[in-house]
Amino acid sequence: MSTILVIDDNPAVATALEVLFSLHDLSTVHAASPEAGLALLDSEAVDLVIQDMNFTADTTSGDEGRALFAAIRQRHTDLPVVLLTAWTHLESAVELIKAGAADYVAKPWQDAKLLGTVNNLLELADARRELDQRRDGERRRRDDLARRYDLCGAVFADPASERVVALACQVARSDLPVLVTGPNGSGKEKIAEIIQANSPAKGGPFVTLNCGALPADLIEAELFGAEAGAYTGANKAREGKFEAADGGTLFLDEIGNLPPAGQMKLLRVLETGRFARLGSNRERQVKVRVVSATNADLPTMIREGTFREDLYYRLNTIELAMPPLAERPGDILPLAERFLDGGKRLSAAAVTALQRHPWPGNVRELRNVIQRAQLLATGARIEVADLGLPRAPALRGGPAQEPEREQLEAALQRAGGVIAQAAAELGMSRQALYRRMERHGLKPA
Repeated sequence: MSTILVIDDNPAVATALEVLFSLHDLSTVHAASPEAGLALLDSEAVDLVIQDMNFTADTTSGDEGRALFAAIRQRHTDLPVVLLTAWTHLESAVELIKAGAADYVAKPWQDAKLLGTVNNLLELADARRELDQRRDGERRRRDDLARRYDLCGAVFADPASERVVALACQVARSDLPVLVTGPNGSGKEKIAEIIQANSPAKGGPFVTLNCGALPADLIEAELFGAEAGAYTGANKAREGKFEAADGGTLFLDEIGNLPPAGQMKLLRVLETGRFARLGSNRERQVKVRVVSATNADLPTMIREGTFREDLYYRLNTIELAMPPLAERPGDILPLAERFLDGGKRLSAAAVTALQRHPWPGNVRELRNVIQRAQLLATGARIEVADLGLPRAPALRGGPAQEPEREQLEAALQRAGGVIAQAAAELGMSRQALYRRMERHGLKPA
């Protein structure tokens, strides 16, 4: 059962509220002065506060209510506070709403409206507590991962990326091939580094090869090496990536671009650990952990005959799917802050713009945007214009455009004057709705 603290010097008000709330399974405690109310907050668990704005006889300024609210907010930053006020104090109430008060109710109140406000705020408080608990759990899991494994400086806060990192740490202990899938720029190479750093071969080399960055006729030489004269321009023998990675990990990025001949030889190396340099008949033996990555749809390539099915199953013993940055929004701000290296900070509006952007280029795009913004920003803070992002769409679930006066009035009427309910319908915060009401000269119903 939720507990509501009523701070009001009028016993009749406290009694009326206690009766009203008791009929709806809500517990009430009463304090007749600000000092008594603050003492109760320190000694009892309270879910919501309803406070008067004046406590001294013949006082109507609302100063006592403002001081009480400030004291409550200082002690309990997330506790919902509803103000009991008269219409003559509307400006004061709106001022406190902007400062963080949950809502205000005029005296004499309407029971249905007050109950609606209180229930909405209690539900929001419960949801906020659940969210805080979930975030605390996620933070503890991340801290536990960081204690147990070498995360190679990976920055992540979203549960989607946490799951991939945790699985990478788990599979690192084996020597089985791993396939990391995901769009370009999503952080696949960082996952490969984590696998290497936590594997039995962590003391060995970590060698990378982008199969999409070389001509098809040079990939085999890059992978397996070549003897002098094996191809035009090969003036001396050279070792390939497999030899260089012996005793460690070979990361093959863009594996879908490997030509058919290279696929066949790679399959043999994965099966036997043996290969021959181009132009040589002598086989060499290596022990290499292969981690490959691709943004391609390999099953479709198999059906089209451009990728070997048997190689796919050898590479895909374990698959780690890295989501695009848009599907792990919790990573956007931590990554942006990691890329800031010039002492500048993001403004609140810039943070919102970063969170709204769909990031088709993923982490790589985010890094480039932050680096460019640091050069362009002339002040101590990076503003939206410095980011150079296209105009952001409205937040998902938010209003498509600024609501007109008629829309505000209709939403308030449907909500029976309950600000929290009307704000939720319009897709904005209560504070934002109050600002728009004030702009249009609207008062709660």
